[in-house]
Amino acid sequence: MRTIVWLLLLAVTAVVAATALGGNDGLVTIYWLGWRTDVSLNLFIISLVLIFLAIYSTVRGLDALLGLPKRAKRWRTMQRDRAAQSALREAQALYLAARYTRAHKVAQRAIAIQADTPDLALDAEFTALAHLMSAGSLHRLQNRQHRDEHLQRALDLSKLTRRPRATEEGARLMAAECAIDDRDATRALRDLGDLPPGVGRRTQALRLKLQAARLARQPLEALKTARLLAKHQGFTGAAAEGLLRTLASETLETARDAEQLRKIWQQLDASDRRDPIVVARGATRMAALGATQEARQWLAPQWDQIARLPPDACDALGLALTHSLLGLEAEWLPRLDAATPAALRNPGLALSVGLALAERQLWGKARSLLLSAANDLQLDSNRRRRAWTRLAQLAEQENRDEEAARFYRLAALADTN
Repeated sequence: MRTIVWLLLLAVTAVVAATALGGNDGLVTIYWLGWRTDVSLNLFIISLVLIFLAIYSTVRGLDALLGLPKRAKRWRTMQRDRAAQSALREAQALYLAARYTRAHKVAQRAIAIQADTPDLALDAEFTALAHLMSAGSLHRLQNRQHRDEHLQRALDLSKLTRRPRATEEGARLMAAECAIDDRDATRALRDLGDLPPGVGRRTQALRLKLQAARLARQPLEALKTARLLAKHQGFTGAAAEGLLRTLASETLETARDAEQLRKIWQQLDASDRRDPIVVARGATRMAALGATQEARQWLAPQWDQIARLPPDACDALGLALTHSLLGLEAEWLPRLDAATPAALRNPGLALSVGLALAERQLWGKARSLLLSAANDLQLDSNRRRRAWTRLAQLAEQENRDEEAARFYRLAALADTN
């Protein structure tokens, strides 16, 4: 196909040349210092074209000759740039292959190649990436001093790059990760705090902030961060639920008095304050601080719907109630009666309801539930021992000494079963 096109172009050229140059009637006369020369117009035109081509070729040849050193320098720079890029790629491959010593050496070779080439030394982003690769390798090798030097150098160079400074963001994230591995929560939080707001909301930054907050024993900040991560789908649903409950419980445990606990409780998210397990932990802490009546007030909304709660939530609420029985009001009796059917299926709840009924001196109802809990081997030995002990105390109050002695003996044997 290409041959046919060239033949057509050649034919068109021949036709145009024959048409334009076919008539040789023109004459050009040239006078030069008393000399006269007559040439045909066609010859004159062809001569002009040839002279122009000769001059153009001469100029191009001289330009190529004079620009040869510059092109040679550009070629050498390009070769060194390729060598530096190849070294950086090799360092990254070695890093991913867990060959950290070789990765560090190859990254340093890439830096050396660039430093020895003035035209490449201005590429701050390349040098910063190479320093980051070295810092990551040295971190894995536990060489903290040189790691920090490379990290600082990478941070300094990354500030010279064009915006957005992805290299600087990566350097700060790596610095925070290294600080967390070093158990230095203060430095990790400082590095994360230097990130722009948009970068700080990325999943990886939130994960690091969560770890740093937990390391710094700041459960409330960790709870807020974990909630953001859960919204960004940083965890599975089950993992997020368990983590949020744990962090909420840790936050409540930091209270040193009832007033501080109330403030922390108000700072929790509404979903946390509706979680029965978190409510149970908060009520237990409130009871431990001496405010048993307020603890029961926190428990009351959950007890009103205890029949619809899962077994672990029922058990947690029951355990919280056992810690806040002192001064139990009569208004709790309908709640205890409503919880009795669920207590027959849950030994922990049966123990709690039985202890509560005994606190209100309803010994007949209390005895049946306590016996059910004490004889259930699924209940841990500590709570079974408490059930036997309370049964023994009830028997003593009714002057049934032999029965009380038998219950005390069963309480003593609860640990061995």
